[in-house]
Amino acid sequence: MITLSDGAAKLGIDESVGNLPFWRVEGRDILHAAPWRDEPEVQADPAIPQVNKRLAGDFLCMPFGRDDVTGGPIHGATANAPWEVMEVGAAHAHLRLSVPVQGAVVDKHLRIAGPVLYQRHVVTGGQGAVSFAHHPMARMAAGGRLSFSPKRAVLTDPVAQREGRNLWALGQCVPGLMLAREGGGDWDLRHYPEGETVEDFCTLVEAEGARIGWSVLMREAEDDMLVVLKDARAMPVTMLWVSNGGREFSPWNGRHRGVLGIEDGCAAGGLGFAASLSDNPFAAMGVATALPLGGEQVIRHAMVALPRPKGWAEVVEVAVAGDALTLTEAGGVHMSVAFDGGFFP
Repeated sequence: MITLSDGAAKLGIDESVGNLPFWRVEGRDILHAAPWRDEPEVQADPAIPQVNKRLAGDFLCMPFGRDDVTGGPIHGATANAPWEVMEVGAAHAHLRLSVPVQGAVVDKHLRIAGPVLYQRHVVTGGQGAVSFAHHPMARMAAGGRLSFSPKRAVLTDPVAQREGRNLWALGQCVPGLMLAREGGGDWDLRHYPEGETVEDFCTLVEAEGARIGWSVLMREAEDDMLVVLKDARAMPVTMLWVSNGGREFSPWNGRHRGVLGIEDGCAAGGLGFAASLSDNPFAAMGVATALPLGGEQVIRHAMVALPRPKGWAEVVEVAVAGDALTLTEAGGVHMSVAFDGGFFP
């Protein structure tokens, strides 16, 4: 385990799979780690992929979801294979994936600065194209609220993540944040379904021409905010994974509750790798669903962990200007935090 620190912030890196088991800012645990990470019977089970055995924090998926092209593990080598440590400093690290992805070398650069976690993945060389996504997860003790940068559509997959446990009706494509429920009525995506036993997934498509896309999760019991930022030109979709007790099989066993994945990427939602390389509902909208390999590609992603200001319920704007990130609440109140203005070119 590699540990980075900067003031009141600490970040753990599990180089065996390239994920982030913990990120603590001012004593608050920001990201989720599965409760079975240290259970011997789970770690010894050959039927469980490494990404699920060691499920935690954030990691890069490449390809995203099931690999029905080459038959590799779910979420690819980037989430299952070891990473080699190239350089480590007090608050930064550079790792390299130990195996190529379709001939490409993948480098991971992490840096923390106060409440901000910066990540760059540099993909060099390779052949063909591949889907990908970041996979940050947060856990809420008593639910939370979500805010998003402008989106042009929200889609649900045609097949349920877990049959009988989907909250949202299948096969939807809607222009706003209201999804039809499987059992009737509507669901506002800005609310986490705390009172529902569900396993569900949907994909939000970024507005055309966006440079920086963002999501803000306000956790109720924790009384804080997680701001997730992406280069929208490289990652035109945001996939939401709701895991709230809906998987009864091992290692989940109904105990994986209050978890939300905010998965920014370039993929055809949860349709799989083959669909991302083919005609799909996103490609029909002119949305890229795979990264062309060859040359050098850079994937930029950042997260900011902040206490929630009193009275804040919804964020309507997130902007980077100069060396500051400014959030605007629905009531017109602003707050700013130091941020590397050159991170998103």
